[in-house]
Amino acid sequence: MQETLQQAWLNRGPLAIALWPLSLIFRGLVGLRQWLYESRILKPQTLPVPVVVVGNLIAGGAGKTPTVLAVVRWLQDEGWTPAIISRGYGRSTTAAALMEVQPDSAVNLTGDEPLLLRLRSGVPGFVGADRVSVARSALAAHPAVDILVADDGLQHLRMPRAAQVIVFDERGAGNGWLLPAGPLREPRTQHPPARTVVLYNAPCASTPWPGYLARRQISGLVNLAGWWAGERATSAALQSFVNNDMPLMAAAGLAHPQRFFDMLSAAGLRFTPLALPDHHDYPTPPWPEHTAHVIVTEKDAVKLCPERWARTGSLPQIWVAPLDFQCDAGFHAALRALLPSPPTIRIRDGYPTA
Repeated sequence: MQETLQQAWLNRGPLAIALWPLSLIFRGLVGLRQWLYESRILKPQTLPVPVVVVGNLIAGGAGKTPTVLAVVRWLQDEGWTPAIISRGYGRSTTAAALMEVQPDSAVNLTGDEPLLLRLRSGVPGFVGADRVSVARSALAAHPAVDILVADDGLQHLRMPRAAQVIVFDERGAGNGWLLPAGPLREPRTQHPPARTVVLYNAPCASTPWPGYLARRQISGLVNLAGWWAGERATSAALQSFVNNDMPLMAAAGLAHPQRFFDMLSAAGLRFTPLALPDHHDYPTPPWPEHTAHVIVTEKDAVKLCPERWARTGSLPQIWVAPLDFQCDAGFHAALRALLPSPPTIRIRDGYPTA
């Protein structure tokens, strides 16, 4: 059903037309909520530090997670001390309402993307439905944090923001209709909202909005246990499979797995693709019993415990292929223009330091 909807959202075919009346109801609800905030009947909350919101105008993966990682790395280079806050999509219904994400947290309690962000970035991460409360908890627990990055918080209007990054992929705005007849979470206006930087996870701009390009790349491979231990992927590991007749499978539990497969192919790998549902939780091995080697995304890796999936018997050797974004210099300049200068005095281990 997910794949059928994704295809329907690319054009205004029979299924999209059938769902169009429901999209009018959704548009009315979205419009009412926006009006309440614009008229100041409802007001964004206040926080003592700037917030950078990263989000999508469209449903489905457009590249938020690698964008968050790229923004966090850039903020650190600029002299900021960031933390990441997120709702934690896919968390267990028994999960605590608000929690800090630790490197050894159970993925069903945090959600796959928040755990991935914590492991890859190394900065504090917190999850919860009320992003403002999550933000305040993060700041209380980590006094050194002087800026927050909100993952997938574009429509969370209670969240104040100094800047927001809206990410598009090749689909652009799809058929231009709102959910469920189209992919839009809110109407696309003629111009980007105020304090917005647009980033295209695509070879070229896919909407009329001006923006910047992100060059996505797979930097190499690392085995599953090494990835969990913080080891970096290497091009040597990737090259060992290039022009090799060794049987290889690639699995991806993403909204758009073909994008991952295309990047592996562009790197020179030959493999059997295995597309899985987005946020697939791997209750059992999804590949054939005697598979020797499998390449997965980092979003999959967080759900594959190394002890459980170590190579024993017929279980395969699992390799992780990290995805990184390299953003145009203009993107960084545009984001810098929306933010204040980073503080010159920080708190380290309870003491102020220059």
